Amino acid sequence: MSDVPAPLPEALETIREDFLALGQNDRLQLLLEFSNELPDLPAEYADHPDLLERVVECQSPVFIFVDVRDGVVTMHATAPRESPTTRGFASILAQGLSGLSVDEVLDAVPDDYPQTIGLTEAVSPLRIRGMTGMLARVKRQVRDKTSA
Repeated sequence: MSDVPAPLPEALETIREDFLALGQNDRLQLLLEFSNELPDLPAEYADHPDLLERVVECQSPVFIFVDVRDGVVTMHATAPRESPTTRGFASILAQGLSGLSVDEVLDAVPDDYPQTIGLTEAVSPLRIRGMTGMLARVKRQVRDKTSA
């Protein structure tokens, strides 16, 4: 068994490279663009908010649900439009994690991914903690759904 970490999945690597290629102000603008790209919840989840988990690490009311079908992960999230930073983080994770295999989400996505995209100087530590909390909850849901 190798101690070499698995390579970061392509979508998340591309997102990280896009952020790191920009200055701080432009990184915030890109985060706002991501906030506009958060996919709507599918009707099956929108009609059942009880299926969604609140991310208590976020100041804003963010809720997530992870679906695992045939070993493929799909992340769904809701976040208010009035909270574009948090909404942007949710969108990054939803876009970057959806379509990955269970192993990719659990093994190839480092727990500190939110700290690696160049936003630690642009947003508050509380916001980064919220994104880290979202990722941790996604991974826990994936583990829970695949161990059953």
